[in-house]
Amino acid sequence: MFKKKEILVTAFALFSLFFGAGNLILPPLLGFNSGNQWLIVTIGFCLSAMVIPILGILAHAKLQGTLMDFGKKISPTFSLIYAFFIYAIAIALPSPRTASVTHEMAIQPFWDISPWFTSSFYFGLVFVFAMNRSKILVILGKILTPAIILILLFVIGITIFSFPFEFGTTMIASPFTNGILEGYQTFDAIGAVVVGGVIIISINLRYTDASYEDKKSLIRSAGWLAGLALFLIYLGLILSGALAHSVFDANTSRTALLSGLAINSLGSVGNLFLSILVGIACFTTAVGIVTGTADFVKSRFNDSQTAYNITAVIGSILGVLMGQFNVGYIIAVALPSLMFIYPITIILILLNVVPDKYGSPLVFKAVTIATILFSIPDFLGSISAIAPTADTFSWIPLQEYSLGWVLPALIVFVATNSISRNKPE
Repeated sequence: MFKKKEILVTAFALFSLFFGAGNLILPPLLGFNSGNQWLIVTIGFCLSAMVIPILGILAHAKLQGTLMDFGKKISPTFSLIYAFFIYAIAIALPSPRTASVTHEMAIQPFWDISPWFTSSFYFGLVFVFAMNRSKILVILGKILTPAIILILLFVIGITIFSFPFEFGTTMIASPFTNGILEGYQTFDAIGAVVVGGVIIISINLRYTDASYEDKKSLIRSAGWLAGLALFLIYLGLILSGALAHSVFDANTSRTALLSGLAINSLGSVGNLFLSILVGIACFTTAVGIVTGTADFVKSRFNDSQTAYNITAVIGSILGVLMGQFNVGYIIAVALPSLMFIYPITIILILLNVVPDKYGSPLVFKAVTIATILFSIPDFLGSISAIAPTADTFSWIPLQEYSLGWVLPALIVFVATNSISRNKPE
């Protein structure tokens, strides 16, 4: 049985692997735009950026496997294709975005340095950490994450008490669903299925004598603690943005708002604190993504260390190439892929945490197919060049909120379970 200290270290490691660029820059602007609806927005945001990711960690605890195991009840071919898309998206978009955010918020305010230099140096360090993966759990859990949380609490605490407890009018038409969709941009559901495997492998490397049940209990307990920490941080960041409604211009950017909040609360030293926070938070996420991708490729090539090394190199090079673009551009480019792959990921996470009697292979296949089909309109709608007219898919419930896949998936889940139970032996 693991001690409280080991559970806490693992929870810190999970938190740091989740908490990256999107988790830091998205909530304040969401709160800023939500005004007096900030609490409703927070609930929606936490649903997709905290609840679903933690359920993904619990699914990993149950499966004690890799990303390939999430779709194994559908077919090995589906699992392979899904895993390929997940890892390709992860190393091509959210991983480089961490370097871009680091440059814009932690480097550019102090030094006139090219983003090429920042991303090259940044992913050089990521590569070094990825090549020393057995130490990741200790480094993240004992050193970097406590620093992230302390700085965050310091910034949030002073920010909240720096403004009158008053809110403006919301600028968001559908606060709850907008919060859910903005949570997509954190990539945390994808992060859960990617970094969950990193944590499992790191635990196996570090605690070789622990039993399966003990490891499962460790991941489950650490997952809930990490989820609680994420919720408190999101709540604080969204509230901070909402309270600052009268201080900043309505068209302020994500990074400008976050920088402004730090400076407004902490003065000139605020930028220094924020720079340290951004650098650490983004870096830990990039390490988790590159390491998780390399682990996956290694497993596909008979545990070849050479395959791991080559993938780590490729992931770092992609990070350098994409990381020199600005944050807004990377977020815009990411939207179509998220509108398609995120619903599938959410469904696979949910199906893997429900009791096995409700998650038969038939249920997995039927629900996943329904989700894929009803995610296509959202995917097409996110590509302006080929976006269908608003009335084309208006017959689908919740389609106007870009959540047209939810009800069909639920109906198919209930129907297939009813068919399975009523089928004669």
